[in-house]
Amino acid sequence: MIQLDDLYFKDSQEQTEISYPTTEVVGRGSFGVVFTTTIQETDEMVAIKKVLQDRRFKNRELEIMKLLQHPNVIDLKYYFYEKDPHGEVYLNLILDYMPQSLYQRLRHFVHLTSIMPRLEIKCYMYQLFKALNYLHHHANVCHRDIKPQNLLVNPQTWELKLCDFGSAKQLKPTEPNVSYICSRYYRAPELIFGATNYTNQIDIWSSGCVMAELLLGQPMFPGESGIDQLVEIIKILGTPSKQEICAMNPNYMEHKFPQIKPIPLYKVFKKEDDATVEFLINMLKYDPLERFNSLQCLCARYFDELRFATDDLKQVVDNLKLLTFDYKTELGHLTQDQLAAVKLKLMPSII
Repeated sequence: MIQLDDLYFKDSQEQTEISYPTTEVVGRGSFGVVFTTTIQETDEMVAIKKVLQDRRFKNRELEIMKLLQHPNVIDLKYYFYEKDPHGEVYLNLILDYMPQSLYQRLRHFVHLTSIMPRLEIKCYMYQLFKALNYLHHHANVCHRDIKPQNLLVNPQTWELKLCDFGSAKQLKPTEPNVSYICSRYYRAPELIFGATNYTNQIDIWSSGCVMAELLLGQPMFPGESGIDQLVEIIKILGTPSKQEICAMNPNYMEHKFPQIKPIPLYKVFKKEDDATVEFLINMLKYDPLERFNSLQCLCARYFDELRFATDDLKQVVDNLKLLTFDYKTELGHLTQDQLAAVKLKLMPSII
């Protein structure tokens, strides 16, 4: 039994005490280790993310997670620091527990040589865009590492929560950002072009790649290196125009690219309906300003099936509160005219 007394609540410097039995490792990565355990005092199952602290840098993940509170974002419950025998300091984040990642869920269907139910995909994607709409427009946070491994799901209820804010940042127009960010298959083309003034729209590209992967059962752009990633994108979307290159990174305006014709996405996604393909087209655009933003994604025709749901699907929509929006944190950035237009499209229940 581990007892902790130097434990902090997410939103205050107030300390508390909890205890938990031995933990089980459920994930490892470059960031550290993730365990699961049950807190004795509350009997709630939690995940603990243990991250080595680099003394040279402030931990941005903790600072950002303290800001966030949304049903589709993993919640930070407590945090504590510990020191190992070598004097290394570790930050431990105690988080919501979710049964599996979207990557694991997709692998389940691939293993069965089956496809993920299209309605399940739709529910997951809607929740992802609710999370991104909150992050981008309320918290002013860009996640910068959207991928199936960072989307946690409950396959019984179809609930989704966005996790892992280790790469997240509040982007400022006057401040350059590193371009080598985001996992390769999901990296927006402006990042591959070395842009340092990119926007939240990189998350939209990544989300389009995630949706494409759920539909195809495999990554849409499986590049083996940074430059090969661009080759994979060009093979499907064709060579970007001069204007598109300028929008991604003007430094490459004079660069000569081989002229490749695009493959229409309706040929790549032959079994999908028009609304699905149209939605993918609007996310996977070279020019970040031409891509849908997170709220436009929520308003897309692709999601009309959820808005007009009946019977069993309506029960799922209601249980997940898909059409419930918090005015202040999700729609508060809109003008009155914009809000009126969005209300017509989203049909939200506003709280």
